[in-house]
Amino acid sequence: MRTCVIFNPAARGGQARHFRRHLDEIASRGALKATVVPGDARRLATEAVAAGFDLIVAAGGDGTVNEVLNGIGDAADGFARARLGVLPLGTVNVFAREIGLPLRIDRAWETLQRGHETRLDLPGVEFSAGGVHRRRYFIQLAGAGWDARAIELVTWPLKKKFGPLAYVIAGVKALRGRLPKITARVDGHSSTGELILIGNGRFYGGPFEIFPGADLRDGLLEVCILPRANWLAMLRCAPGLLARRRLPTRVGQRFRASTFELDADASASFELDGEWAGNLPATFSIARGQLRVAVP
Repeated sequence: MRTCVIFNPAARGGQARHFRRHLDEIASRGALKATVVPGDARRLATEAVAAGFDLIVAAGGDGTVNEVLNGIGDAADGFARARLGVLPLGTVNVFAREIGLPLRIDRAWETLQRGHETRLDLPGVEFSAGGVHRRRYFIQLAGAGWDARAIELVTWPLKKKFGPLAYVIAGVKALRGRLPKITARVDGHSSTGELILIGNGRFYGGPFEIFPGADLRDGLLEVCILPRANWLAMLRCAPGLLARRRLPTRVGQRFRASTFELDADASASFELDGEWAGNLPATFSIARGQLRVAVP
């Protein structure tokens, strides 16, 4: 099994330092490709597939995983030719938690070396940017409205100083401005809210089980629509999130679908796997069992 590990040499934090202590071992079993600028992981992943690597490993957080995922997708027959692996170095590591991957680097690396593989659903979104039609994939989660605006406000110095708390701080800032009304349309029905949460798996934003019934292999995306994203709505959600790490079912409308559309009454952005991605309108869909992933 030919392995290519794509990583950011400028990454900071305990996980990144631990990863660097294993560089010699990793280099002895595969190729190491370091990123230089944002977007490099996507390009390097495409090149790795073209070079015949069987396992493309994203060493980083969920944003790096998303870049590598899309890089595999950019290659001709990329998802058929290569599997995705993860070494969790990020702030939250939602996808690693979802598949039960050890968060310790040495144990995660051992897991990848065992070569176990599964097939998962592959979500994607189509939208326009600068008049150009685009398609991007995501692996775990997406969102529009309040959470996407909060992600826009998260800076690297903020993440470095506060860790996962940086998203909470940015979320508070996002509540200060007017949030657009976003409409989800599916099968002739529509629902409107200020926060749209989309899940392929159960977890969202870390250990929070927002979609307890989600299945990475059922060919459906989970959608939760919160009519309002304000202080009152946050207070209603807080007890369940803090005590049980779940979102109370009564706070929003939910549906499952293989495809749906999002639009807004004003400029509104969306995020994929915790990274800002683009602006609405957008069409979300999912391809069943198209993604090969190295798992425990």
